[in-house]
Parts: sequence; C-alpha cells; structure tokens
Amino acid sequence: MGLFSKAKDAMGAAQQAAQQAGQQAQAAAAQQQAGQQPGQQPGYVHVEGAGPVDPAAFGGPSTRSVAEDDPIWEPINGISLQDYADLSREAQARGVTDEAGMIALAQERGLTAADTKAALDGWIARMGQSQAVGQQFRRFLGY
Repeated sequence: MGLFSKAKDAMGAAQQAAQQAGQQAQAAAAQQQAGQQPGQQPGYVHVEGAGPVDPAAFGGPSTRSVAEDDPIWEPINGISLQDYADLSREAQARGVTDEAGMIALAQERGLTAADTKAALDGWIARMGQSQAVGQQFRRFLGY
C-alpha cells in the first residue's frame, strides 16, 4: 500500500469519526432540548434535583418501603399475606385458576367463603397500593 493510499484511508477514517461525533452531538442536543441528560434513556425526563418518581403519584403502587408494623401487613379477616401465598401456591399446584376455586380450597382449610373473598380482594388491593406487598407475596411464594 502506497503513501497516498494510507493517507486516503486515514482521511476516510477521520471523516467517519467526525461524522459519528457530529451525530452524537446532535443526539445529545436533542436530548437536552427534550429535558434529558445526555445518554439518558429516551422517554425519561430529567428534572434537576428530583429523585425517582413514585408511581403512587399517578395512581400506581407506591415504591416506598413499608415498616414492619405498618397496618398494610395486618391480616384481612384472619388471613395473612403468608396464608394468601400458601393458598395461592396450593391452588397453582392443584391447577386452580379462578377465584371460586381459591375459595373452595380455603373452605377445605376451614375458612369461610366471605372471609376468603374479602382477603383475596383486600390483598390484591394492597398490592396495588404498595409494591412492597407484592414483593413480599412473591417471596412467600418462593419466587
């Protein structure tokens, strides 16, 4: 390869590097104009000094930690989150996929249909309030 070929190749590489740098600068400018920090994932807006946004502010489950003595952990009609997880694990093992089947399994354990229905609805509602409840439920299930 001659001297001119090497120079031509070097110039081509330099032009390509300059083009890539220009594209990166344009992307960073577009992100900054959209309120994002360079390199931040598209669709997320960076607000200086703001921490993560809690989905509870928009009607989703909260991501805040929950104290062990918080009332959210209290049993519902005598059915704890651990009881609910045990019932769910048994239902899964026995191929039960609906609420009526869950209630029937609970009745086999001596629980009333009304108490079980209230607990099923209540624990699902609490999981909708706090991700911590759902995470604990999955731990109890063994996931």
